[in-house]
Amino acid sequence: MNLNQNFESVVEEAAINWFCDIGYEYLPGSEIPVEDREDFREVILKNRLYNALIKINPGLPLSCIEDAIRQLKNFQYPRIELNNREIHKIYRNGAIVTRRRSDGEEVGEIVKIFDYENPENNDFLVCNQVKIKGTGVRIPDIVVYINGLPVGVFELKNPLDETATIEGAYRQLELYKRDIPDLFAYNEICAVSDGTEAKAGTLTASWERFAAWKSIDGVQKIEGMPALEVLIKGMFAKNRVLDLIRNFITFTMAKDEVVKIMAMYHQYYGVNRAVEETIRAVSPTGDRRIGTFWHTQGSGKSLSMVFYTGKIIELKELQNPTVVVITDRNDLDDQLYNTFCSASDLIPYPKQIESVEDLKEKLSQVAAGGIFFTTIQKFQAETDESLEIRDPKLKRSINKGKTYPLLSDRSNIIVIVDEAHRSHYEFIDGFARNIRQAFPNASFIGFTGTPIDFEDKSTLQVFGDYISIYDMKQAVEDKAIVPIYYEGRLVKLHLINEDIDREFEEVTEGEEEEVKNKLKTKWAALEALVGTQERLETIAKDIVEYFEERCKVLEGKGMIVCMSRRICVDLYNEIIKLRPHWHSDDLDKGVIKIVMSGNASKDPKEFLPHLYTKSQIKEIEKRMKDPNDPLKLVIVRDMWLTGFDVPCLHTMYIDKPMKGHNLMQAIARVNRVFRDKPAGLVVDYIGIADDLKRALANYTRSTGKEAATLPIDEAIRIMQEKYDIVCSYFHGIDFSDWEEKSAGDKLYLLKQAMELINKDETTKKDFLEQCMALSKAFALVVPRKEAMHIRSEVAFFQAVRSNVVKYTPPKGLSIEELDSAVKQIISKGVAASDKPIDIFDAAGLKKPDLSILSEEFLDELMGYENKNLQIEVLRKLLNDEIRAKSRKNQVKYSSFKEMIEKVLNQYHNRAITSAEVIKHLIDLAREMRHMDQRAKEMDLTEEEIAFYDIVSQGREAILKDEDAKEIAREVVRIIKSKTEGQVDWTIKENIKASIRATVKRLLRRKGFKDQEELDNVVKLIIEQAVYLFEDAA
Repeated sequence: MNLNQNFESVVEEAAINWFCDIGYEYLPGSEIPVEDREDFREVILKNRLYNALIKINPGLPLSCIEDAIRQLKNFQYPRIELNNREIHKIYRNGAIVTRRRSDGEEVGEIVKIFDYENPENNDFLVCNQVKIKGTGVRIPDIVVYINGLPVGVFELKNPLDETATIEGAYRQLELYKRDIPDLFAYNEICAVSDGTEAKAGTLTASWERFAAWKSIDGVQKIEGMPALEVLIKGMFAKNRVLDLIRNFITFTMAKDEVVKIMAMYHQYYGVNRAVEETIRAVSPTGDRRIGTFWHTQGSGKSLSMVFYTGKIIELKELQNPTVVVITDRNDLDDQLYNTFCSASDLIPYPKQIESVEDLKEKLSQVAAGGIFFTTIQKFQAETDESLEIRDPKLKRSINKGKTYPLLSDRSNIIVIVDEAHRSHYEFIDGFARNIRQAFPNASFIGFTGTPIDFEDKSTLQVFGDYISIYDMKQAVEDKAIVPIYYEGRLVKLHLINEDIDREFEEVTEGEEEEVKNKLKTKWAALEALVGTQERLETIAKDIVEYFEERCKVLEGKGMIVCMSRRICVDLYNEIIKLRPHWHSDDLDKGVIKIVMSGNASKDPKEFLPHLYTKSQIKEIEKRMKDPNDPLKLVIVRDMWLTGFDVPCLHTMYIDKPMKGHNLMQAIARVNRVFRDKPAGLVVDYIGIADDLKRALANYTRSTGKEAATLPIDEAIRIMQEKYDIVCSYFHGIDFSDWEEKSAGDKLYLLKQAMELINKDETTKKDFLEQCMALSKAFALVVPRKEAMHIRSEVAFFQAVRSNVVKYTPPKGLSIEELDSAVKQIISKGVAASDKPIDIFDAAGLKKPDLSILSEEFLDELMGYENKNLQIEVLRKLLNDEIRAKSRKNQVKYSSFKEMIEKVLNQYHNRAITSAEVIKHLIDLAREMRHMDQRAKEMDLTEEEIAFYDIVSQGREAILKDEDAKEIAREVVRIIKSKTEGQVDWTIKENIKASIRATVKRLLRRKGFKDQEELDNVVKLIIEQAVYLFEDAA
């Protein structure tokens, strides 16, 4: 017997104890008093909420409290994420209510839902095993309540059960959102854990966006402490959970879908550290240097800037500050500006500045407040900006380049500088002096995604020392980004001056086109060598072949970086010669595009087809960010190399000299997390290896750690190691020359392989993990010869894996795993077996009619000797049957799903034998088959019995069987009469309201007295009606 089969309850008990350690009250879900929760459909603890609101809103009449509670309970939308957004606004800002004074005048009031200033003034409760009814019955392991509102939900798994993963816990939460959506309208944090590992996210977060919380105090990572304890004490400490809800959650839109975003631990602690330093810097004894905030690219630096801004504008010490955000390029200004605009629930709507004069005018119009965006060029001493200025005095001041004009002498101005590097700004002689002259009393903070150059002391002199560091190595460990691999595929140049590219970049690093034109002689010499037709033909051929091979095994996109616009155009033309169908003149079509700046009246005519307006570039950007769009490759020179976030971008081909932080920023375009993307890849055609080493050496000097950039040889080593491991699972099977075998031989081999893998759950789980690791490494190495040499064997492994996954239920391992980053590696030679093997054929059984589940089939299955395949067949068969039938009778079929899970749990935990589990599953199959006969036996139709089950459940003592049948028949008649001829009646509220009212009258006549019970039954009837009669018209 398994002595640890109930270990999940140990994890639950430990979690509850950790909550109690930080001051939470504990109450078992079964002991929640009736005055808080009269019915299992209630998700708010209404009495606790009522008392808490009275306590934190002294002086407000009870009518205001009751109005606030009504607002919290009134859902405005059919989708939970929309309701969640509205409720979050009430959480953060309070409920706006009105009341009448004694003189009869109506006045507005705000009812606080949480007391953010005094955390201990709130009611903190943790409950376990809270039974909740929705479309089905679900029992979350732990629910966290603040003031009676369920802000947190935990799903826990047994760490000793090999099949019970925290990803399985995440999928369980997805089922909860479907079955008990009301709970999630109030939710702020979803968490999953098996005690050892723990992650948290929001209700809209995909699995890859769930993240660990790795520190309790924000100063040090905790070693030797269970991850679940760190998460609970780190995230749910009373002051921190309220701070998270108020200041570190925002909503945005992605393709018409609401996305809820919550800060990760490094953002939360980093921003709060920056806020502390801001208070210090602006104090009477402060030096106005807040500090330098370094969080590596891809780790959410832009959002950290939003969270920081949202907090400082609320600080009393800053007296409603004005925030000036400075970027170094117009495209970055737009990108960061759009991020700020999306966070309108946290911060006021920002404004973009057209000129220095415009900024001065806007600042003079306000004594406080406001967020303004501008670019660094407006603060350079010599600038064409002066041409746009009408004020003669201001213009003269700028042109002299000696004393920059005063824009504001207010002390409540915070200047945020994005990518604060000396090489961008000519710090001492340019930006630093001018910005100080423009804002002599302002305070400054620098945000950067790369470390400050080791020799660059002036940057830290301007902004102050590092206040928060989150480097690439840590971000990869936390899975906030993916690692980057480097592969050199040098196409050599014959340079007379070997240092010409470095000399040019040292002078022009980060400069605009005007400065680069001053050095066009050197640039032209190098550009001519790089852009020869022979060389571009070689590169085009290599990119086309390379990228096509990669796309066979790794979904995603690529970016090509060239050193001039001419080379961009010429390389595009060479690629199109090889793949003419990749080209399209239409903006919304084509596989490849060039994104570059230009002037239609001055540029060569061959540039014109590739010059786009700002709005057209936005459309290309949308296409590039959409993983399903046919646009797969873009060619750029400077644009999109910083601040451009495309998670599905996995490969960058570099043919441009770059160095330092510009190089680090560019390659970081491929480090974003996307589904199961294993890593980003940088392919070097021009020879950036030495510059990359220097940049990484600077990185290491700044952090004391190695950067997370690896040579492709490391991926090859991992691939070969995983290949040997996966081969070991198939001892005794000859799968050599897999691609050359006949279709019949392939099916026979797959059957043998599945028998080996399905022999026990541990073997299956380990094989799936190792095969996935091999596939990811293989996807990185393709099309190198080391990968192509084992391609056939990997195709066989993937075919086996495909079949195992197909017949594995959604517990621990997903039916539709997020494998989109690793496509099936089955070439044309295996076309006969590139579909999953049919498990019924493999088991030697006739495929049954799943809607019948005949006795003959069940008897045949009982007599089959292959126990492993018997269980897989039944599991697949029953799950399919439940999916097909559950819409027709939600009440009954939801219970079948739970019974199957219980039986399989017992089997996985070795509580019952394979023979016993087969008997249990066949008994369930027979009971399900009887469901079809039950309606006929009771003289009811299929629709009528669904409503019979709703009205009769739990009411046998008060409702006679014939009465329940009569109600069911009448309900069907009512619904059919109300929906006849009505197109899309399920989204017409007036029709549903009419059905609701008529059914309520019927139920009252039949003895339903309790109002809440009546409402619950009617709600279930309407939900079942939608499934049964949505196509009635």
